[in-house]
Amino acid sequence: MRLSHGLHLAYCTNIHRGETWDQTLAALERHTLAVRDRVGSGKPYAIGLRLGDTASRELSQPATLLSFQRWLERHQCYVFTLNGFPFGQFHGPGVKEKVYLPDWTSPARLAYTNRLFDLLGRLVPSGVDGSVSTLPVGFKELLPDKRQEEQARDNLWRCVEHIERVSRQTGRNLHLGLEPEPLCWLETTSEVASFFERMRADRPGDLRLDAHLGVTYDTCHLAIEFESPAEAIGRLRQHGVRISKIHLSSALSAHASPEVRTALWGFTDEVYLHQVVSRSADGPLARFKDLEEALEAPDLLAMQPAPEWRVHFHIPLQARPTAGFTPTTDHLLGVLDLLRQQPQLCAHLEMETYTWEVLPPALKNRTVVEQLVAEYEWTLSALAARDFKPI
Repeated sequence: MRLSHGLHLAYCTNIHRGETWDQTLAALERHTLAVRDRVGSGKPYAIGLRLGDTASRELSQPATLLSFQRWLERHQCYVFTLNGFPFGQFHGPGVKEKVYLPDWTSPARLAYTNRLFDLLGRLVPSGVDGSVSTLPVGFKELLPDKRQEEQARDNLWRCVEHIERVSRQTGRNLHLGLEPEPLCWLETTSEVASFFERMRADRPGDLRLDAHLGVTYDTCHLAIEFESPAEAIGRLRQHGVRISKIHLSSALSAHASPEVRTALWGFTDEVYLHQVVSRSADGPLARFKDLEEALEAPDLLAMQPAPEWRVHFHIPLQARPTAGFTPTTDHLLGVLDLLRQQPQLCAHLEMETYTWEVLPPALKNRTVVEQLVAEYEWTLSALAARDFKPI
């Protein structure tokens, strides 16, 4: 939906299953329109569309794309952002590290992302920016040789060139956002800033980089890294890194006492990686590839006081603190406070709690539509408190 100060708000449809275009459209018709009817107020309704590789190829067929454009018109909906992070399957057992493949060293990632921009240039309304979020180069464990970064930077420059062409041809302002995430090639804003300096050094003075490449700022991911909104956004602005999109999301925070660790087993699953960043009172940050690895680490069991863990598990935005867990909502609200001071910081807001299928029973006590409506209600209330209102 459109908000005051030129902002747009949507939820990301990666919460729904669907790898083919038919499956994606079915989810839109079954779930997205039901959410719109509850929160849309009869005004144009924004969709944050997730398209995997298969769906993007199928939607690229001229007749299919025209049919979807007419669908959007018929239902008073519009697309302003695409999620291009997961290339392939995103639901069901075994996603884990596969979500980071192919990475930006691969021609397949470049071709897929270029295709998304070809589609977005045709879908985004006149006068509205279009954004695509993507993985932050790759997963560190899968990129052991730093020389591979050179290939990734070259592919990203080729993508920037393509985005610029599509922007010029369509008259739309389009941009790509690398999404920093724990244990990925880019996980902190310091790593992002250094990476953009290397990108600029590849082609000194080429202003297309600043126009068409930035970051997708996920409030869950940066909270996990124990960065404050002020330092994170300040660093990005200091280094001239565009904030392409803000993902509104919350992580789990807990002090890892024995009781809490027992309860945390309820957040493990066979689908997604749930990276953990641990901070003790007098030591450096420790990182774990998955929650199970952290729970089984013997040297953590005797630490006193119990370290604080931040867990990469997107929990519902409206979730409240419990005796053992606290959502990282303060980071999200801190970003909105900064946005209130600087509305030009970023125009694209997207709620991204994709973990509905794997939530523990205590958090999964409603249908997915009810869950999304509750997230809209929470988010719109938080935005209204900062003078951002639907228009």
